[in-house]
Formats: sequence, C-alpha cells, structure tokens
Amino acid sequence: MRRGAFLPVVTAILFGFVTAAQANEASTVKPKDDGYRGIWFTLGQYSDAPYAKKSWDYGDKYSGGLGTYTADHSPIAVHAPEVNKTFFCYGGAKKGQRYLYNMISYYDHANDRVPRPTIVHDKGGVDDPHDNSSLAIDEEGHIWVYVAGRARKRPGFVYRSVKPYDIDRFEQISSDEICYPQPHAVPGEGILELFTKYTGVRELYWNVRNPDGSRGADHKLAGMGGQYQVSCRRGNRVATAFNRHPEGVVDRRTDLYYVETSDMGKTWQTADGTTIAPPLVEPVNPALVKAYSADRRLVYINSMTLDNRGNPIILYVTSSSHQAGPGGDPHTWEVAHHKDGTWRIHRVTDSTHNYDVGALWIEADGTWRVVGPTEPGPQRWGTGGEVAVWTSRDEGATWTKLRDVTRNSPRNHSYVREVFDAEPDSPFAMLWADGHADKLSVSRLYFANRDGTKVRRLPYDMKGDWATPESVEPTQ
Repeated sequence: MRRGAFLPVVTAILFGFVTAAQANEASTVKPKDDGYRGIWFTLGQYSDAPYAKKSWDYGDKYSGGLGTYTADHSPIAVHAPEVNKTFFCYGGAKKGQRYLYNMISYYDHANDRVPRPTIVHDKGGVDDPHDNSSLAIDEEGHIWVYVAGRARKRPGFVYRSVKPYDIDRFEQISSDEICYPQPHAVPGEGILELFTKYTGVRELYWNVRNPDGSRGADHKLAGMGGQYQVSCRRGNRVATAFNRHPEGVVDRRTDLYYVETSDMGKTWQTADGTTIAPPLVEPVNPALVKAYSADRRLVYINSMTLDNRGNPIILYVTSSSHQAGPGGDPHTWEVAHHKDGTWRIHRVTDSTHNYDVGALWIEADGTWRVVGPTEPGPQRWGTGGEVAVWTSRDEGATWTKLRDVTRNSPRNHSYVREVFDAEPDSPFAMLWADGHADKLSVSRLYFANRDGTKVRRLPYDMKGDWATPESVEPTQ
C-alpha cells in the first residue's frame, strides 16, 4: 500500500462506507521493519564427548546467526529478470532480539538499493529458525512465501503476494503441516512442494499447489526412519537428494540418495532413469548413491545442482561424530556427480563443523564452484567460519581455493545459500548471515557475486524507506 493510502480506508471504516476492495487491501498489507537483522539461535545441545574434558569446550551442536538456516529451506532467494530484482526471505529478529520474524525483501539491481524488509509472518515469540521461510515465484509473478512449521507443535503457513512482484501485501492461502519447505514453481503446472512431515520421525512428502492455491493429498516420498533433503529445479525437472536417519535418530544421519521427477511427482526416477515406486522404505534401494553407513560416516547435505549436460551433482559434508569439536574430524566437503551411468565422489576440502553449509554452481565454461565457510572462524569449533571460494576444472576431481571471501571477522559466517536463477555475473548470487557461535550477538546479512570479489552487507538499521547496501572491502 502506498504512503497515505491507509488513511482513506480508516476513514471509510469509521464512517461505515468501506468497500470490499479497501477492506481487503487493509487486511493484507504487511508491516515493515526498519533494518535487516538476522535471528540468533542456539540449539542448546551440549553432549559429553569422549575427546573433551568438558563438552562445552567445543560449543553447541549448532548456534549463531541462523537467518539463512536451514539447507532444507529452499529456495530462499530467487532472481526475477522480468523486474530485475532478486527476492529473498530470511529469519529476522524483532529489534535484534531472540524473537523470529519471517521476512521478505528484494535487491533492486537497476538502482542498487533495498527497501525496508516486510514482515510476512510474526511467529509470536518463537525464536527457532526451524520456522524460517522459503519462497517461489509463479509464472504470473506472484511471490509465494512458505513459512515452515515445526514438528506437529507449530503449523506451517503459505502466503501469496496480492500483486505480482510486490512485497507490500500478502494473503494467507493455507495453514498446512509443512516443515522444511522446498517449493518449486514449474511454468504451466503449478508449484511442486517438497517438504517434511513428523510422523514419529521426519519423513519426506510432496504435493502440488495449483495456481488458485488449492492442493490435493500429500504423497510420501521416503520413510526410512527419517530423512533430510535438498533439491533443485531446471525447467519441469525437479531433483532431490536426501539421507536417512537409522531408527529415527537424526544424529546418526547417513547414506546418500537421489531421485527426480519431470511430471510434478506423477512418476519418480533415479539418476540412471530407473523408475521407482514411492515411498522408499528400505535403506538399500535403486536411489542409493553411496552407503556411508558402511564406513560409519554421517552425511550433512548442503546443496545440489545439475551440470551443463543435466547430470546431478550433490554437495555435502561427512564426518564421524554429530558432536561439535575435533572428534568428528575430518569434516569433509564432498561432491557426488552422476556421469556415464555411475556416481563419482570427490573431496573438495575439510572444515571444522558438521553444519558448515555452502553453495554449488556450474559455470557455462564447465568450471565447478563451491562457496562456503570452509575456513576456521573466530569461534573455531562453532557453526560456520570464514567464507572461501573453491573451483574445479576437472568435474570435481581436484579443487583449488580461489580466494578468501571473508577474513579476520568478529563473528562466524554461516549458511551460504545460492540465489536460484541468478545470472552468472549477478552481484547478488548468494546470501548468508554472521553471528557469534558461543554467545548471543547481532547477526548481519551479506550477499556477494559468485567470485566472492564483491561482498555487500545489508543495512542493520534504516532511517528511510530505501538504503544502498554497504560494500565490504575484499580481502585479496
């Protein structure tokens, strides 16, 4: 709603002649915040480690600035070339405190500025970033925001922008049992929703959201004791990679799987084209990429994409312990690439934490690029660290660190997330947050190009309706 537009509505209401259109406009307008402040969170899981005299020597299982958490909320940023804007959502913090706002905003490429962010949903005191959002943009330009639920205690909410490419007004479409939402808008088909339901364990489901907002019955994709997944889309093809939780224990997450669909979930195939019949319920099945359980390795999936020939590539971290600290070393970043009918697995580098999360791209010239907090940060054993760019010119077989993106930071950087449909030279190709991993702190939001040579920081406080993101000096 434009400035001043609210006054006529209020006047009309007071004098009893409000129109239906005015009432709808007033009811769907969303409040703005006066800055970009990420949510800070600590899980509070300090476990006794055999390699530590005191479990808190190495910190929480995960904590810090988690505004772009989790890897299983995806996409959180989408570029819209029709309006030259990159729309993104994140877990915001009310006045910088431990109080979650589900936020949305955009970067205006033409004018190099951002508006005040919009509060799509007020979580009413919840501080848990498991309730963060993801988004999709349909072919008419309407922005869909999927506010995640948590277990069966808190429902998820789906909102749609009233106008195309507009973040001022949203209408609530539904309230559903949707956790870790991953909506993919497929032109001419609707939105394929991948998500998790808590059925005693965390199981994978899918559904199709029609353009009018309606949806049918939920369909189970996998139920092997529980799973976490990441996914991507190219055209009408939606692909997902996931792990499994033996006996429902998330701290034992292991093994790696892959399936895809090109017809909105009517049929599902493995990477070699084998059709499967969901739900997958046995650990050994045609979707299995690698049985890391045989090596007693845990699997934390970060991101996935398709190469220039359409072959899937999965980025993930493996370790030997769910606990923070060196006992799980090596925390190895790996890529699994399907080519010529087989999965090829390569090491990228090692880092210091299971929840070090980064992004993966394949460039037009065939260069592979990984960006994430692979370097030790100021809170060495905490979530995240310092961000670096890694490249490979031989399809992941060998990797070279191209540059450090951040250095000498006061707080760890975490959860580097890719922008879907970003142009290769976009100044807004990835988004992340920082935060102290060991104590409550401010959490600021950053974005950068794929090379990591141009880093920008979103304004923590705003005095006007618009602001230009601050440039962060490159480290080299």
